[in-house]
Amino acid sequence: MRNHYETVFVITPVLSAEQAKETVERYKKMLKSAGAKITNEEHWGLKKLAYPIQKKSTGFYQLFQYEAEGEFIAKLELNMKRDEKLMRFLTVRLDKHAVEYAKTRIERMKNPVKTKA
Repeated sequence: MRNHYETVFVITPVLSAEQAKETVERYKKMLKSAGAKITNEEHWGLKKLAYPIQKKSTGFYQLFQYEAEGEFIAKLELNMKRDEKLMRFLTVRLDKHAVEYAKTRIERMKNPVKTKA
């Protein structure tokens, strides 16, 4: 059964922006090759961490929201654990309320509401 998932990961800042982009593309290809349907992808860029990880205070953040089979998640996380380019990652299965919220958030990002000054 296909479920909705959200994976956020932090790439080490030691890499150049191009190397970080290559890492993101590698995981994107992995998702697509497993038959996952990517519904949203956000690159948050180089951000300051709340606390140091591996003696580093910044990292490149990336978010993927997708539909995939449950068995694939274990394979994805195993690859992420073995990847030295990643400092942290988190995968969460979204319930129906979180999926609806994600859809409305994406729509708001595409069509921001203009306020009167």
